[in-house]
Amino acid sequence: MLHRIAVKTTDTQSFINITRDVASAVTQSGVQDGIAVIYCPHTTAGITVNENADPDVVADMCKGLQHAFPDLPQYRHFEGNSTAHVKSSTIGASQTFIISGGSLLLGTWQGIYFCEFDGPRSRTVYVKVLEG
Repeated sequence: MLHRIAVKTTDTQSFINITRDVASAVTQSGVQDGIAVIYCPHTTAGITVNENADPDVVADMCKGLQHAFPDLPQYRHFEGNSTAHVKSSTIGASQTFIISGGSLLLGTWQGIYFCEFDGPRSRTVYVKVLEG
């Protein structure tokens, strides 16, 4: 079963917690044991899993990515968003999670994040739930 999640971002770079949306897609699917693939079809955004208890972790992730991948005048891409493409490729376009007992199998502190690197924009995330 395929689910679509609409995400509206408001900043150039942000991490948006989509864990509840993904969990809802899993519940709606009725799958008790299987996997959920979360996929982002955008070349300047990504999907990651990280701590969701302390918002400073997300802030630190954003600062770390800005430090590791600064805008460089040597970039040649005419749209001027090469840094967003580099961050997207580094984070990745998808994550896969185990479904057990009808729920996502996540660690105590884990959350699923949509990562915006070229906002603000309207984005789409897909959740494919597979029984198995």
